[in-house]
Amino acid sequence: MPQVRIIAKNFMDMVASLPAMKLDSLYQNAYICEAILRSLPPLAKKYVVQILFFDGPVSGKLLEQWVLDDGVTKHRVAIDRLIQLRIFIEVTDKKRESSYKLNQTFQANLQKHLTNGGVLPRETMAATVKLPSSEDLDTYALEQWECFLLLLISSGQAEKPTSLSSSMMKIFQRGLLSQRDRDAPRLTEGGFQFLLMDTNAQLWYIIREYISNSEERGTDPADLISFLLELSFHVTGEAYNINTLTEIQRNTIKDLAELGLVKLQQGRKESWFIPTKLATNLSVSLTDSSSRKQGYVVVETNFRLYAYSTSKLHCEILRLFSKIEYQLPNLIVGAITKESLYSAFENGITSDQIISFLQQNAHPRVAERLPSVPENVTDQVSSYQ
Repeated sequence: MPQVRIIAKNFMDMVASLPAMKLDSLYQNAYICEAILRSLPPLAKKYVVQILFFDGPVSGKLLEQWVLDDGVTKHRVAIDRLIQLRIFIEVTDKKRESSYKLNQTFQANLQKHLTNGGVLPRETMAATVKLPSSEDLDTYALEQWECFLLLLISSGQAEKPTSLSSSMMKIFQRGLLSQRDRDAPRLTEGGFQFLLMDTNAQLWYIIREYISNSEERGTDPADLISFLLELSFHVTGEAYNINTLTEIQRNTIKDLAELGLVKLQQGRKESWFIPTKLATNLSVSLTDSSSRKQGYVVVETNFRLYAYSTSKLHCEILRLFSKIEYQLPNLIVGAITKESLYSAFENGITSDQIISFLQQNAHPRVAERLPSVPENVTDQVSSYQ
């Protein structure tokens, strides 16, 4: 059985993949330079800051002298990252010794930004605008994201038409959904695996695909990346006038609202958007697990499964590899059976992904005392595939 692997890249990997001209254009924005600087490994930040006001190339041997003997690997990682992002331009002399100089555009704009400060990408609206509380905004973001995933799950059911924008449907059709002739769309193997990813990985996959097909919508990927990075400098929970955006940015904001990254509100005369934590954390590394939700699943040695949740999405995801027996207002009860596992395997879900999902979502009180998933369960799940 073919196994589809979806790899959700770090945002800065997408930035590094841009052509040289696009990267130089991106560095015209001082806030983008700051966002890039924030994302760098600690040692790479040190190199940039130390030579920021130095004109001309710096010898590679000199940089090596700044590092202790046990930091050679980190030094290489830092240099590679700086070259990938074209922050460092490598220069080789006649003796074939490498020197590095800062990208002139990046250097000039970061110098001005750090020396003189800068104006925020856009000002917040007047205090007369009614803003939701932080709790309400977090709840809204979660509900929008879960609604988005439920639409993906239900897209294969003809009686449940989706209300996704054309931009989002194109993302789904690229790897998560397939449609043959007049049949209703069906989840692909990648689509089933996507649903078992953690929220960070899912978000990065969607953002990556959204950027990848931006040219089909007549949008420059560099402009889109620039706007998404700018959003990370907006204040969570504050209102920003939509009239300050370009037409392309307004269309992007509408798409982001479907994901729960921003909340749109309409007044009598003006309309505005309110960034949620999902938007302001866009430039944070995918590997940051601090935003993961608290676990809710308990698995017993008899393969019984209990999920303490009121979420319909949780129920539908568990249904991908288990048999749901009944659902109470705050409890989902099911069982991992041979039939449910074989059904999951036929859809392209692997035993490792099922075990990983259960471990990541294990109820914290159980995980503190016992293994998050009993050994006999993991062994049996693995043996069926």
